[in-house]
Order: sequence, then structure tokens, then C-alpha cells
Amino acid sequence: MFEKLYLLVKNNAGTAVIDNPAIPVKYHEAVINEASSSIIEVLKGQMETGRLSELVRFFQFSGIYNNSLTSSIVNKFANKLNNFYGIEPAAALATSNSLIRPVMTELIKQSKNEQNKDFGLGNLLSKLNGNHSDLNGLVNQMMIA
Repeated sequence: MFEKLYLLVKNNAGTAVIDNPAIPVKYHEAVINEASSSIIEVLKGQMETGRLSELVRFFQFSGIYNNSLTSSIVNKFANKLNNFYGIEPAAALATSNSLIRPVMTELIKQSKNEQNKDFGLGNLLSKLNGNHSDLNGLVNQMMIA
């Protein structure tokens, strides 16, 4: 699942990363990896802090709940771009916005696709918790409630 997330980010990285003069070619793969890990870190953080129901609502009703979670991911990735790659804060934020927002939109769409088991919400959340437990049943109950 994490490699599929990486590919999702890579497929959306054209303008934001690949064609961005602020990011040297030698850093393209690393920056794409940083974007993927930023998404994973924020989603995992939501689970670890007991905000599983908010996370489920984010995927279920993305138009309503996406602002703070997506903004957290955007900010985390922008900070990495600034701190580790020396990209100016405004450029880092613009780059982060132009990559993370479309990726999250696509991730939400993929999670709702019945044929795509890798990004199914229960499977995604189970992977984020290290496969310690299958969260499909719990997620299904939360989506009904």
C-alpha cells in the first residue's frame, strides 16, 4: 500500500516537483518520498491521537472535513522542503499545496473505489496501524453511524 501511495504521489509530481526549478533533479525522488511520508505521518498521527472517527469522516465527507487534515499534511511537507532542501518558505508552501492537495483528492477517490482494495479505507487504516488489527469492521460501522 505504501508503494502505491508513493506511485500516486509520483504520478502527480509533474508540475510541483519535476518541472519545478526550485527543486534540483538530484532531489526529485527524495522529495516525492518526503511527500509520501508526510501523508503517512499525518494520517498515522490522527490514529495515534485517538482521532480515528475524524479520519473516517475525512475520507467519507472530504468536502467538509478536508481543510485541517490536508493543511496539516501541506504544512508538514512544506517544512521538510524548507528545512531539508533549502527551499524558501513561500516556494515550499506553494510546491506543497500544488502536490499534496491533488494527491489527497485522488487518495480519497481511490479509497471509495470498490475495485481498489489497496486504498480501501479499512485496509489503508490497518496498514497505517502496522497491521496490528484489521480495522475494516470498525471503519464500516463508523461509516454507517
